[in-house]
Amino acid sequence: MKILINTPNIHELGGVANHYLGLKPYWTENVRYNSLGAKPWRTCLFPFFVLRFFFRLLVFRPQVVLLNPSLGQRALTRDFFYLRIAKALGRKVAVFIHGFSWDYAAKADWGWISQNLNRADGIIVLAQAFKDELQRRGVTAPIFLSTTKVADGLVEGFDAGRRMGRVKNLLFLSRIERAKGVYETADTFALLKQEYPDLTLTFVGDGSELAPLKAYVREKGIADVRFTGGLSGAALRHEYEIADFFFCSSHGEGMPTVVLEAMAFGLPVLTRAVGGVCDFFEDGRMGRITSSTDPAEFARLVKPFIDDAGLTKQVSRYNARYAREHFMASSVAKNIEKILMAL
Repeated sequence: MKILINTPNIHELGGVANHYLGLKPYWTENVRYNSLGAKPWRTCLFPFFVLRFFFRLLVFRPQVVLLNPSLGQRALTRDFFYLRIAKALGRKVAVFIHGFSWDYAAKADWGWISQNLNRADGIIVLAQAFKDELQRRGVTAPIFLSTTKVADGLVEGFDAGRRMGRVKNLLFLSRIERAKGVYETADTFALLKQEYPDLTLTFVGDGSELAPLKAYVREKGIADVRFTGGLSGAALRHEYEIADFFFCSSHGEGMPTVVLEAMAFGLPVLTRAVGGVCDFFEDGRMGRITSSTDPAEFARLVKPFIDDAGLTKQVSRYNARYAREHFMASSVAKNIEKILMAL
């Protein structure tokens, strides 16, 4: 089966680009990527990319086109244009909605959105809540659930069974942005540090709040906080290996890949109830999940894992096994192909 996937430049930073870069080795069908260009060129050279898309539809002749917007005005406007072109040429089209902005959803023109989405042969989302919202808003096209992925090679050879259950190094890994909950994480650590002075906290990632966050930690006098900047490859793997517990305090997500990666490395997780995490996360068995944004509540939920090595070790082994059974890139690629072949 021939599948054409519209993606951002897969070698630039970003969730969608990273997703398809990681899936690339595992496709079993005839899959080709159609790059929408790197920032900022994808906007100013939009006519060129449209012509290239049209050309590839004619030459490659895919049976299915997979578009990958987020739920936002600019991305939807762009991809609805591609949708119309592909349908005019008789191609089946699936729309994979990655980012889901509830703020945008509250004020969006759902007549326009549902009219266009209903032209698609299928829609893919990352959470049951997103599916429910689309259907509530009048989307009648078939909707399927998928997930982000863990690169098979990232965890290859790692044995979560060697974790002994001691919690000393807490890990936060994401873009360093206010909406990712970086300040709540720092405040949680400050509370825990009062009771557990040997704890350390590592922030991995770059972002617009990196310098302000460093200043905040310094002004608050929070000791033993380390900032690595953005990492990949062996350096990223090393941070997962030396961590003992993972924080995801984000205000909103689709399906946070970092949570899946942390689980694959056998880390217990404290996560907020965001996006697709709610569809699979087993509270207590995988760590803790909460709707709160209160650092005091976060600290309360983490303490049992610091105090009980047996509990932490049990969760570590369960998470590693669960992640490797459900979230590896090789499995995710096959699931997406299965959805597209069923359209």
